[in-house]
Amino acid sequence: MTTTHVTVLKKEAVEGLSLRPEAIIVDATLGAGGHARDILSQLNSDGMLIALDADESAIEALEGELKGDATVHLITANFRTLDSVLTKLDVPHVDGVLADLGWRMEQFAGGGKGFSFQHDEPLTMTFGNPTDEDSYPFTAKDIINEWSEESIANVLKGYGEERFAKRIARKIVEERESAPIETSGQLVEIISSAVPGFYRTGKTHPATRSFQALRIAVNDELASLEEFIQVAVQHLSPNGRLAIITFHSIEDRIVKHTFRTLAAEHGMTIITKKPVTASKEELAENPRARSAKLRIIQKN
Repeated sequence: MTTTHVTVLKKEAVEGLSLRPEAIIVDATLGAGGHARDILSQLNSDGMLIALDADESAIEALEGELKGDATVHLITANFRTLDSVLTKLDVPHVDGVLADLGWRMEQFAGGGKGFSFQHDEPLTMTFGNPTDEDSYPFTAKDIINEWSEESIANVLKGYGEERFAKRIARKIVEERESAPIETSGQLVEIISSAVPGFYRTGKTHPATRSFQALRIAVNDELASLEEFIQVAVQHLSPNGRLAIITFHSIEDRIVKHTFRTLAAEHGMTIITKKPVTASKEELAENPRARSAKLRIIQKN
């Protein structure tokens, strides 16, 4: 598996923002900087790019590298805190906001936080610093080793839509009675042993949904997304646009329904009547793009 990140729907997302050269744009999920570079290339010296990422390593990797005519601010922050970020910068309104809810491959490949079922790492799964208890009151390890069987099953089912959530939760509780479950490798083995044989040999790794669910729970991703959308919309200038790329159905449902509500109750315009998906050419180059959906809304 490649460990080099390929930005998904880059052209479509940046074009969808309908940039002006002097625009103030927020890239709320900087990641590997693919979207940010394209945005910067279209801004002049009157423009501004504000780029956020909850993972400090993403900011550090691009510090001093993201350059253009426009002013650039790189900030370590979760996108749900966009309001305080813009307040500190004294930027009340922006012309566009982009959020790509996918992952940098570098976070999976040796990120050291147990995000991937293909690496044996400590089970934290926090976007930011796992010792920051204000941001992360619990880690994946806490869920697996301390939560009740029912609560674990609810996480796996609710956030991962895992069909064998109860069986996996039961096996986790059984195994932790012998010794704490410390690493992603241990958890993968437990999940694999809990599910039926046909599930272990399917196209999708049997741990995929469970790992997704734990990551969402640890980082409070769904509440963060809902909060982010509301804050982003509040700070949009007239004709400003919010573009969001999702990668699984739960996130996409939140974006779709929230956009519909904003259109119905606040007169905003949904630009993408149907979500934009990857072209055949992009899918051939990057199969990971198959689940990506881009939705865009405009403030009137």
